[in-house]
Amino acid sequence: MIKTKFTPLVGSCLLAASLLLPSIQTAQASEKLMLGHAYPADHIFHLTSTTFMDELKNEGADIKVDYHPGGGLGDWASIFEQSMDGVVPMTMSFGASEYDARLDLSWLSYVVDDWKEAREVYGPNGKMTDVYNEILNDLDLVVLGIIPTGFGSIAMRKGMEAVPTSFPGDAKGIKIRVPPIPIGIERFENFGFTPVPMPFSELYTALQLGTIDARATAPSVEIWQMRDVIESYILTKDYFEHAFWVVNKSWLEDLPAQDRNKLLAASEATMTKIWDEAEAIDAGFLEKVRDSGVNVVELSSADMANAKKILYAKEWPFMEKTVGPEIMDMMRKIAGIN
Repeated sequence: MIKTKFTPLVGSCLLAASLLLPSIQTAQASEKLMLGHAYPADHIFHLTSTTFMDELKNEGADIKVDYHPGGGLGDWASIFEQSMDGVVPMTMSFGASEYDARLDLSWLSYVVDDWKEAREVYGPNGKMTDVYNEILNDLDLVVLGIIPTGFGSIAMRKGMEAVPTSFPGDAKGIKIRVPPIPIGIERFENFGFTPVPMPFSELYTALQLGTIDARATAPSVEIWQMRDVIESYILTKDYFEHAFWVVNKSWLEDLPAQDRNKLLAASEATMTKIWDEAEAIDAGFLEKVRDSGVNVVELSSADMANAKKILYAKEWPFMEKTVGPEIMDMMRKIAGIN
């Protein structure tokens, strides 16, 4: 009798538990985040990614990161587009001006001269984050941080004895690979080269086969990666290379507030650590390049001053047509141009 009496109560409890189970499982499920980029393990993008994942754990965020480095999801421009669409919500990418011409601002020449100035302008809480966010907002992206990769310079392929340091005279007749962006073509035409727009994925083979004589926009880490096809590395330092760490805005806004706050705190902590380490990483790769036998050449003060003069007079007005006078006046103030 006792058993029969309590059976309905037990059944009711089991039924209630079964009805609650889906909501309990949903509450406990981790948020999923796909993060992809196009660069290998010795690139600062990988260090940024792994640091971020560690910081997410430190924050106690219930976010599971599905990490895809090394171009497994496509080249950097392709993944950038996927982030705009929310397919790959988070990536680290350079300015893709095919989606907004104003992003060429990230390639602008001779804005800063050293790492101290670079951190003030591009680093955590730097002046450029708000500028880039204003642009990227129109692409449904939010800047989590600006990732430094070092000063970009020029490299000559193996077998090329020319070492151009005085522009435009030294550059005549030299075919140089540039990213397929307007400002890249503009800069190296002004420097006297014959620019050849080319995707990054084709660059190594083109240097190896002699299809091009040189490459532009080269930070030390990329010279190290391509050292076996590089004869000389000329430190024009014509721009400070940096990338955008972005997340899809709609995806971010759809996160529960607690997870969103933890993600933002983790990204802020990550950027502080990355900027603390980036200069030493860049210097370390430059030393490796020297030790590998690549001829590293520095511009004289006169040649550097001449290079700046050329680009301030020609490239900067070209950029102003795209981003407008207000932004360029700010850039001139940052660079100390009267």
